[in-house]
Amino acid sequence: MALRFFADHCVANQVVNALRAAGHEVLRLKEYMPVESRDTAILDKAKDLAAILLSLNGDFADIVAYPPAQFGGIVALQIRDHPEITRVVVDRLLLYTAAHPYQKDYRGKLLLVEAHRLRIKE
Repeated sequence: MALRFFADHCVANQVVNALRAAGHEVLRLKEYMPVESRDTAILDKAKDLAAILLSLNGDFADIVAYPPAQFGGIVALQIRDHPEITRVVVDRLLLYTAAHPYQKDYRGKLLLVEAHRLRIKE
C-alpha cells in the first residue's frame, strides 16, 4: 500500500524520487504553499492533506514544540550537512515503510531516521 508524504522544501529530489519509485505518493510543499511558511502552517497543511510530514528541519523533531500525538506522522531525516549519507538514510526509511505500509502506522509518531538507526517517539 502506498503512503502519502508531504515533503518540506528542504527535502532533496533524491529522497522524493526514491519514495516515489517505491510506490509512495509524495506531495511537495512548494506546490501547496510558500516555502517560507511557518512550521505550524506546514504541519496544518500536512494534516489537511492527510499526509506524513517529511522534513530535514530539526525543529520538527522537537516533541515539546510538536507533540507527535497531535499529528498524522512526522518523519525527520537526520542528514545534517552530510549529503553523502542521504542514500543510507533513505534506504533505512524505505525498509521501515515496507514493513509498515499503512498511514495509520505513522499517526501520533515522530520517526527520527539516521544513517545507523531509526528511532520512534510518541
